[in-house]
Amino acid sequence: MKFLYRILFDLNKEIEEEAIKEGIVYVLNYYKNEFILYIQAYMAEARWLNNNYQPTLEEYIRVSTISSGYCLITATCYIGMGNIATEDIFKWLTNKPKVIDVAIVLCRLMDDIVSNEFEQKRDHVSSFLECYMRQYNVSREGAVQEGRKRIVDAWKDINKESLMPTDVPRPFLTHIINLSRFMDVVYKDKDNFTHSEGEMKAFIKALLLDPMKI
Repeated sequence: MKFLYRILFDLNKEIEEEAIKEGIVYVLNYYKNEFILYIQAYMAEARWLNNNYQPTLEEYIRVSTISSGYCLITATCYIGMGNIATEDIFKWLTNKPKVIDVAIVLCRLMDDIVSNEFEQKRDHVSSFLECYMRQYNVSREGAVQEGRKRIVDAWKDINKESLMPTDVPRPFLTHIINLSRFMDVVYKDKDNFTHSEGEMKAFIKALLLDPMKI
């Protein structure tokens, strides 16, 4: 944990130095707030596990959508865009517009469905599937079908939000859409994030080492 803490500390320090250099110090408060929420969500899940607490579906969605890190990653991407990411952009992100909410749900559910069996072989907090099965007294297959239905609905909402006039310039919306596309690659059929030695390794190699000539 000390090793991981040092990596995170160094990363945050680098982000802070770059923000000061770029003259966008205002981003630090928004980034730190998202990071605090992210850690608090993980701590909540740790307490659930240690106390053998089984959260309701609503409790699980509320906490796990934050622990997905989606908002934190998005905020980090925006910081990397330099001073075109005005404070209004970060205020918009903090207020959790619909496109962010549905993109987070998409990420969380796709992850839960493909990683569930592997994660539940060890001590692990309940996923969407366990919470839904318990709350609605349905089979695992029934919970998977509900999760996939919600994923389809999330894609519909993302498409709708991306076609409508938005409160932010297109590049900021594109970041959210592209991250959702990435989640579709990582979690569509199996957990390529945890088991990255197969398809994910091939994808990264194709992108960075053997790019297609255009």
